[in-house]
Amino acid sequence: MTVINFKQPQRKKERSFVGLLFSAMAVSFVGAAGGYWLMGNSNAVANAAAVVTKPLTAYGVCSGSVRYHCVVDGDTLWSGGIKIRIADIDTPEVSEPRCSSELALGNKATARLVELVNEGSFEMRAWPGRDEDKSGRKLRVLVRDSRSLGDILVSEGLARTWTGRRQPWC
Repeated sequence: MTVINFKQPQRKKERSFVGLLFSAMAVSFVGAAGGYWLMGNSNAVANAAAVVTKPLTAYGVCSGSVRYHCVVDGDTLWSGGIKIRIADIDTPEVSEPRCSSELALGNKATARLVELVNEGSFEMRAWPGRDEDKSGRKLRVLVRDSRSLGDILVSEGLARTWTGRRQPWC
């Protein structure tokens, strides 16, 4: 990463590079906003700004009533004060498990999701055709390097691919 000291005079070539960089960022932002608008979202600019998430503070397991960047369980987290349901997976419950094995697997899924979201930047992609679930959580697919974080949990045996309804874990 190049750090530019704006107090020192800059050569014309460097200014051109900075100008191009800012222009490219603006075009990318407008393009992302347009993509959300085309998907029928009336608040395109606000949503485009939240596509890539790189938290200033690390995610931990949620506790207490203040929730900003934290993981509730293997398929639910708070990001920037917004509750997100990971739309492409289902994980075992930890708040109301039906058996001890569900609780144990749910705790593993929760811990692994904390690790995954803290490994670096990721995108939150809208779930096609539905913005929120019945509980008011935003439905999003978390993606890093073109791979769903949910798919990682599925491949590790900590989640199931979402089929449209919950299935028992016990």
